[in-house]
Amino acid sequence: MTKRMGYRDWRWQALWWHNFFLLWSTINGQTRYSIPEELELGSTVGNLAKDLSLGLSEIFDRKLRVASEAGKQYFSVDAGKGELVVNDRIDREALCGQSISCVLPLQVVIENPLQLHRIEVEIRDVNDNAPSFLKSDHVIEIAESTVVGVRFPLESAEDPDVGSNGLKTYTLSKDDCFTLKVKEIENGRKIPELILNKSLDRENKAIHTLFLTAMDGGKPVKSGTSKITVNVLDINDNVPIFENTFYKVAVQENSANGSFVITTKATDIDEGPNGEIEYSLGIHTPPSVLALFQIDPVTGDISLKKQLDHETQASYRIDISAKDKGLPKMEGHCSVQVDVLDVNDNAPEIVLTSKPPSVPEDSRSGTVVALLSVRDLDSGDNGKVNLQLPKRSPFTLKPSFSNNYALVTSGALDRESFSEYNIEITATDLGSPPLSSKKMILVSITDVNDNPPIFSQPSYNVYLKENGVAGSILYSVSASDLDFGENAKISYSILDSKVQDVSVSSYVYINSDNGSIYSMHSFDYEKLKVFQIQVQAKDQGSPSLSSNATVHVFILDQNDNAPAVIYPSSAALGSLSHQRMPRSAKAGHLVTKVTAVDADSGHNAWISYKLAEATDASLFTVNLYTGEVRTKRAVSEQDDSSQRLLIEVKDDGEPVQSATVTVSILMEDGLHEPILDLRQKATEPSKKNGRITLYLILSLASVSVLSVLTFLILTVKCIRSSRSSGSCCMRRSDCDDYKNPNRNLQIQLNTDGPIKYVEVLGGDMLSQSQSFRSCMSPMSEYSDFTLIKPSSTTDFKEVISVLDASLPDSTWTFESQQPQHSKIIYTNFWEKLTLPGCGYYLRFSRCGTTYANGSGMTKTMGYRDWRWQALWWHHFFLLWSTINGQTRYSIPEELKQGSVVGNLAKDLGLGLSDIFDRKLSVASEAGEQYFSVDAGKGELVVNDRIDREALCGQSASCVLPLQVVVENPLNLHRIEVEIKDINDNSPIFHTKELSLKISETAAVGTRFPLEGAEDSDVGSNSVKSYMLTKNDCFTLKMKEVEDGKTVPELVLEKPLDREKKAVHQLLLTALDGGNPVMSGTSEITITVLDVNDNFPVFEKNVYKISLGENTAKNTFVIKITATDADEGPNAEVKFSFGSRTPDSVSSVFEINSLTGEIRLKGDLDYERATSYKIEITGKDSGVPEMESQCRVQIDVIDVNDNTPEIVLTSKPQSVREDAPSGTVVALLNARDADSGNNSKVTLQLPKGSPFTLKPSFSNNYALVTSGALDRERFSEYSIEITATDSGSPPLSSKKMIPVSITDVNDNPPIFSQPSYNVYLKENGVAGSILYSVSASDLDFGENAKISYSILDSKVQDVSVSSYVYINSDNGSIYSMHSFDYEKLKVFQIQVQAKDQGSPSLSSNATVHVFILDQNDNAPAVIYPSSAALGSLSHQRMPRSAKAGHLVTKVTAVDADSGHNAWISYKLAEATDASLFTVNLYTGEVRTKRAVSEQDDSSQRLLIEVKDDGEPVQSATVTVSILMEDGLHEPILDLRQKASEPSKKNGRITLYLILSLASVSVLSVLTFLILAVKCIRSSRSSGSCCMRRSDCDDYKNPNRNLQIQLNTDGPIKYVEVLGGDMLSQSQSFRSCMSPMSEYSDFTLIKPSSTTDFKEVISVLDASLPDSTWTFESQQVSTKKQIGFIHFQKLSS
Repeated sequence: MTKRMGYRDWRWQALWWHNFFLLWSTINGQTRYSIPEELELGSTVGNLAKDLSLGLSEIFDRKLRVASEAGKQYFSVDAGKGELVVNDRIDREALCGQSISCVLPLQVVIENPLQLHRIEVEIRDVNDNAPSFLKSDHVIEIAESTVVGVRFPLESAEDPDVGSNGLKTYTLSKDDCFTLKVKEIENGRKIPELILNKSLDRENKAIHTLFLTAMDGGKPVKSGTSKITVNVLDINDNVPIFENTFYKVAVQENSANGSFVITTKATDIDEGPNGEIEYSLGIHTPPSVLALFQIDPVTGDISLKKQLDHETQASYRIDISAKDKGLPKMEGHCSVQVDVLDVNDNAPEIVLTSKPPSVPEDSRSGTVVALLSVRDLDSGDNGKVNLQLPKRSPFTLKPSFSNNYALVTSGALDRESFSEYNIEITATDLGSPPLSSKKMILVSITDVNDNPPIFSQPSYNVYLKENGVAGSILYSVSASDLDFGENAKISYSILDSKVQDVSVSSYVYINSDNGSIYSMHSFDYEKLKVFQIQVQAKDQGSPSLSSNATVHVFILDQNDNAPAVIYPSSAALGSLSHQRMPRSAKAGHLVTKVTAVDADSGHNAWISYKLAEATDASLFTVNLYTGEVRTKRAVSEQDDSSQRLLIEVKDDGEPVQSATVTVSILMEDGLHEPILDLRQKATEPSKKNGRITLYLILSLASVSVLSVLTFLILTVKCIRSSRSSGSCCMRRSDCDDYKNPNRNLQIQLNTDGPIKYVEVLGGDMLSQSQSFRSCMSPMSEYSDFTLIKPSSTTDFKEVISVLDASLPDSTWTFESQQPQHSKIIYTNFWEKLTLPGCGYYLRFSRCGTTYANGSGMTKTMGYRDWRWQALWWHHFFLLWSTINGQTRYSIPEELKQGSVVGNLAKDLGLGLSDIFDRKLSVASEAGEQYFSVDAGKGELVVNDRIDREALCGQSASCVLPLQVVVENPLNLHRIEVEIKDINDNSPIFHTKELSLKISETAAVGTRFPLEGAEDSDVGSNSVKSYMLTKNDCFTLKMKEVEDGKTVPELVLEKPLDREKKAVHQLLLTALDGGNPVMSGTSEITITVLDVNDNFPVFEKNVYKISLGENTAKNTFVIKITATDADEGPNAEVKFSFGSRTPDSVSSVFEINSLTGEIRLKGDLDYERATSYKIEITGKDSGVPEMESQCRVQIDVIDVNDNTPEIVLTSKPQSVREDAPSGTVVALLNARDADSGNNSKVTLQLPKGSPFTLKPSFSNNYALVTSGALDRERFSEYSIEITATDSGSPPLSSKKMIPVSITDVNDNPPIFSQPSYNVYLKENGVAGSILYSVSASDLDFGENAKISYSILDSKVQDVSVSSYVYINSDNGSIYSMHSFDYEKLKVFQIQVQAKDQGSPSLSSNATVHVFILDQNDNAPAVIYPSSAALGSLSHQRMPRSAKAGHLVTKVTAVDADSGHNAWISYKLAEATDASLFTVNLYTGEVRTKRAVSEQDDSSQRLLIEVKDDGEPVQSATVTVSILMEDGLHEPILDLRQKASEPSKKNGRITLYLILSLASVSVLSVLTFLILAVKCIRSSRSSGSCCMRRSDCDDYKNPNRNLQIQLNTDGPIKYVEVLGGDMLSQSQSFRSCMSPMSEYSDFTLIKPSSTTDFKEVISVLDASLPDSTWTFESQQVSTKKQIGFIHFQKLSS
C-alpha cells in the first residue's frame, strides 16, 4: 500500500469547501448570562442545552463542552442536565479590577456535526470589600511655629468595589487644633486634607492623635480607619548652660595617655537635637593645648591626648564650648584650668662647654681635658645632680660652681695601650626614683716615640735556587712599630758583614721602604750553600729607635750537571769499551755493568740506564737502576759474533741531563755440543714425550696455584694494610719520593681520637733515599715515643706543630707563602716540647697579650700608687680654692655682633699679657656661644644674635650664665649676662579672619567670646587693650580672667534681621603698652543664619505629558521646579514621590531629588495602564522640614508592541492515521493586547501541512485535517501556527501544537537481512544457540510486536525441527543435538516473523547453516600394514649400508580436513638414536651414518605420527630393523697403530705448552698492571691496591687535618694514621734509606686521650720555599683517622 502525504485532487477540494460552508452555517448567535460574583461552586448559571436546543441524549453523543477564552475554566457543563454551572471561585475585582463592566466570553463546542457557539457571562459587583488605607498609622511632623491655615494632604483610602459600593466620604476625630477638608479631583476622586485651625504649642501638647475614617456607599456601609499622629516639632531657642563657668584641676605630668582629667557638664532645655549637646575645645584653643588634651563630644570628659611636661608648661587654661544640634546651633562656654604637678621624669643632661683636645701620652697629671656642665629640667630635689666617672679611669672631675665641672687627667697615659678613651660620665639626680644619664667623651691620646720597630720574626730562613737571575727578589722582611705617624714610619738597611771574606753588600741589597731583599748576582750551590744577613729597621721618631733581625739564606741545588760514566773506564774516557762473552751464554747472563755518577745532589743525582741502540735489541737488556747489561735470551748460532750497544745514562733532575756510553761485545765460541741421534730418538718418542707432558702439567698446575695464592695473600694484605696504614704492596718512600723528587708536605688529621701513627721519609742532600720509622705497641700511651732526627745539614730550621686531636668543629689553615721564613698559626694553647738529642724545641703558651719593647721596658695600664693619689688631692684643693665670686652684666636684646658687654680681663684682675698666656676663654652653658673674648683687649663681646623671646619666652627674667676659664694655674669663674626686653614684637592674632554665625532669632545681650591676641614681649611691652569698629548691632566688652589676663567678648545690642543685612563685617584691634605703641588686627565676619519659615512653592499644581509606551528606559519625562523664599538649607528643595505612590508607579518612574527631573525607570505598557497620576512632594532641608505637593499626569500612547497570542481553548486529540479529511483536531483563539488595527490578527499554517484552520467568531478557529495521514512517516506533527497583527510594523508570534497520529496495522515485519549465513563447529553441545535473527515493524504498539517461527522443511529426509528450534520472542535459534562434519556439512532453515496486529502481517527469511570441521580424528597408519594392524613391523637392511640409506617409509592418513589432516612424523624412541632419522613430512626412515661393527644387529624404532589440528591428535608405529651381514671388513693392525703415538702425544704436548704459556703471560700481565696501578695510586693518594680516599675517608668521616708543604730538600715522606681512642691497634714506622750513612732515626711520642692530644713535628735542616696548608674538617661520625703526607713536587 502506498500513501502520499498532502495529496489533493478535485475530490478533496470539493469536500473541503463543503465542510467549510457547513461549519460556517453552524455558527449561531450569542447567548448572555448575568450572575453576581462569589457564587458557590456548582451554582447553575443557565440551561445551556435548552438554550442551544439540544436534547439530553445529544449532550453526550455530540460531546457538548465549553472553553474559556481567559484560559482558566471558571464554568463547566453538567453532562446529565446540560446546565452551565460554576466550576471555580469568581472574584470580579481579580478579573476586571476597577472596570465598571465585567464579562467572561465562553466557546461552546458541539460535534457530529461540528458547531461552535459563543456565550457571555456578565459578573456583577457585590459590596464585599471595605475601604482600606495603605498605612494604618500615619505620622505627621509639624513645627510649633507653623502658621494657622496650612493644609497637610493625607493618604486616601482605596476600595476595590465599583459604583455605589465604592468610596464615598471621610470623617476625622475631634481635635481643637485640626479640621478635615475633602478635596475632589478629576474623575471624582476624593483626597482628604488636614487643616491647622489653631497655633501649636509643644510645651502644652507635644503629640496630637487623630483618627481618619473612610466609608463606602454600599449596603450595609463598610469603612476603614487610619491613625494619624501629629508630632509638634521643637524650635531651637535655648542656649546650653554649664554647671560651672570655671573649673580647676591638678594633674601629675606623668599621667598616662588617655588619663581622665575632669568632666564638664552642660544642659539644654530644648528637646531632641535642639537639646543634644556636643562638647569641643574652644575655637581659639592654641595648638599646644590641642596636642595635649581632648574632650569627649558626648560626655564632656576631658582626658590626656599626650603626656604632660611640667618643664614645658606648668599650667593650662582651656576654653570649652557646648553646642546643641539645632539649626541654628546655640553655644555655651566655660573655662578649665589644669595645673601640672612636677614628677622626676627628666634625666640629667651633661653638656660639653668646651670640646676635648688631644692629650699627649706624656702629659702631667691634672692636665685639663674638657669643661662640662650638668642640668636637670626638673625642679627641687628632682633637679639636683651628682656626677661619677668609671673606676680605674686615668681621669677625674673637678667641680666648680653651679653644676660646672672640669675633666682633668689623674694618672699616666700610654697611647700604645689605649690610643683613645671613651670616658663615660654618669649623671644621677636626687629624685625618687632617681634618674640617670650617661655621656661618652672621646679623648684622643697623641703619640710620643717610645717604641722601637719590631720584626715579625727574630730570624728568617730563605731558600734560593742556584743560578738565579741577578736582581730578583730573595725575600721581604717586615717590622712593625707600635707608635703612630712619623714615629711608626720604618726604613730598612743591611748591616755590614763578611761572606767568604767578601762584604755581604756585594751579594744582596735591600729596599729601605718595604724591606724587600734583592740578589746582586746569581749563586752557585757547589760554591756557596748558606750565608746570613743582618737587617736593621729604624723608625723616624725623635729620637729614632731601631732593632735587628737575621736572615739565613740557603742555596738550593739545581740540575746543572750531566752524569759522568766512571765504568767502563775506557768508555768514560771516550774510547770504545770492549767486552767478551761466551756464545753458550744463557738468558740472564751478566755481560758487564755500566757505572755513572752525577755532581748534583738529591734527585738531581739519581741515575737511570737505558739501552738506546743495539745491533740486536732482542738479545740484551740494561737494568734501569744498576746499569747491569744482561742477555735477554740464549745466544743462537744466527746471532752476530760482534754486538754493539749504545747505553744512555740520565739523571732524575729537571731538565734531564744525560750521557751515553758505547759497549762492543765479542762472542767467543767454546766446545761444540754433540750432535744428537735424531733417528734413534724418533723411534722412541713415547717415553720422552710422556715425561715432557708430565712436566708441563706439573708446571702449569704450580704456576696456577702460585698465582691464586699470590692474589689471595695480596688481597688479604691490602685489606688489612688499608685499615691500619692506608697503604699496601709497596712503601711510600720506595715509589713516591723517588718518582717525585720535589717534596710535597701534606698532613691530614681526622681529629676524633689520639694519633696512632707518624711516618717521616727524608734524605739529606747527597743521599738517594732516606726514611725513618718507629713502631710502638698497639696499646702504648704515655710511655711510648718517637724521635725524629733531622737530616745532616747545619741547623734545625722548621717546626710544624699540629695540636689538639679533639678540637671542635673547625677548619684550620696553616700556610707559609713567604720564601724565606715560616709562619706558625695556632689556636687554643701552646706547650713547650723538647726533642731529646736534637736541641730544638717548640714553644707554646696560653692565649694572652704581653707588651714589651726593645729595651725591655714594661708598661701596665691603669697603674696607681700613693704618689698619684697625693697629687690628685693636691690639684683638687688647688682647683677648689681658685673658684671666685660671680660677675653680672646687663644688656638689651638684639645687640649687633661685636658689641662690647664688659671688660672681662679687667673685672677678673688680669693683665693684657695674661689673656693669651693663661688662655682666657668663655663657654656658654646653653650650648650656643653667644659671647666671645677679644684676645687683644680682654673684652666680652657679642658673638651671635641674641633674641630674648627665643631664649626665655614669656619669663620676666632672662639671664645667660657663662663659664670663664683661665689656665696656668687653672681658675674657673662664673658670670651672668642679663638680657633686657625691648618692644620688638607687635600683638598677633592666631586667626587673622574670624567667622561667626549667629541666628536671626538670637536674643539681645548674648555674648560671643573672641580670640585674644598674643605678644611675645613681656611687662609693659605686652598687650594692654582692644578696640572694635563701630556697628549698630554689636559692641565690645572685656572679660578679666585669672592672672589679670583679659579676653574680648562680642555683645549683641540689637536684634538681627537677615532680610535687611545678612553679613556684618567688623575689625578687632589689639594694642600693646610699648613706646611706640604696636598693634595687631583681626577681621570678624558675622553671618546671620536664616530660620525656616517658608514653604516650597511649585510652578504648577498639575503637570501633564504624553509618552509612547515604547519609550526607552532613562528617558527624560518632565522637570518639576519649586522655589523657597528661605536661604541655605531652608531653601534647598528635595523632590520625591508622595507617600501614597503605589509600587506600579515607583517601579516605572523615578525622580531626581535635587533637580526634580522625572525619568523613565521601567517599561511603559499601554495594555497595563493607559495613564499614570503621580503625586510629587517638595521638602526643604530646614528644621522642621516644610513641604508642599503637586500632581503629574502621564498619558501612555499605544504602539504595536504586543505580539498576537494563540490560546488553545481545547487540547488537541490524537488522530488515527486513516482518519478522513475534516476531522477536528483542536479549538483555538487568537488575541492581541493592543488596540485598534494593532489588535487585528490573522492566522496561517505552513504549506504542505495535512491540516487547515476553520475560522468561527471573534478570532476563534478550529484546526481540522485536510489530507491523508501516515503514522509511519510522521508519528506526530508539530503544527506551527503563525499569528500576525495589522499594526505597523506588524508583529507576529508562533505556536506549536503537537498532534499525535495513532497507529493502524499497515506494515508487515521486515528482517534485517533476506538471508543469514551461520558457521557452526561440529561436536557442539546440544541446546546451544546457533544464531539470532531479528525483524522490525514500522507500526507501533501491538501492531509492532513480532513472534518468530520455523517453517517446516527437510534436511537429509528429516524434518528440520528435529535439528533446531527458535525462540518465538527474540528470534534465537538453538541446536537440538550436536553435528558431525563428516556426516552433514550444510543445511538451511526458513524463519517467519509475524506481527500481532489485526489483521496480522508476516515475512520470511532463510538461514544457511555451515558445519565447521574440528580435529576429532587421530591419524591412521596405513604402511607398514602390519604396524597399522597393531603388530610389529619387521624390516631388513644390510650392515654395509652407508649414511642416507633408505630403510623404510611410514605412511598415515587423517579423516579430518584442512590443517587438521596435515601429518608430521617424528622418531620418538630408538635402540640407537644416532643411527636412524625420520623425515618430518614424508615419513622416510634413513640411516644418519654408516653402520659400524659395534652397532646391534637388531634395531627397534618407535615413530610418532601427529596431525596439525588443535588439540593435536597422534598415533605411533613400531618398526623392527634387522641388519644382515655382508662381506666382513679386514681386521686392523693394532700393533702398527701402537707404534705411532707420537702424533697424538705431540698434539697434547702442544696444547699443554700453549696453556702454560697463556697462564704465565696472564700472571705476568696481571702483576704488571697491578704494579703500575699501585705506583700511580701511590703518587696521588698514598696507598696501593685501594685509594686512601676510598677507605679512610669513608670509614672515618671525621675531621680532616691537612698540612701541605712544598719543599725542595730531602724530606721524602710523612704519614700519620689515627684511630679511635679505644681502638686496639697502634702503629709507628720509620724507614731508613739503603744508602743512609748516618745514625738517623725517628722518634714520636703518641698522644693521650685527655690533655694535649697531638704534636707532629717535621724537621728539615734545609727546607725550601714552601706553601703549607693545615685544615681540620668536622664530620658526623665518632671515629678519627689522622693522615700526614709529605710529597716532593716539581717546581
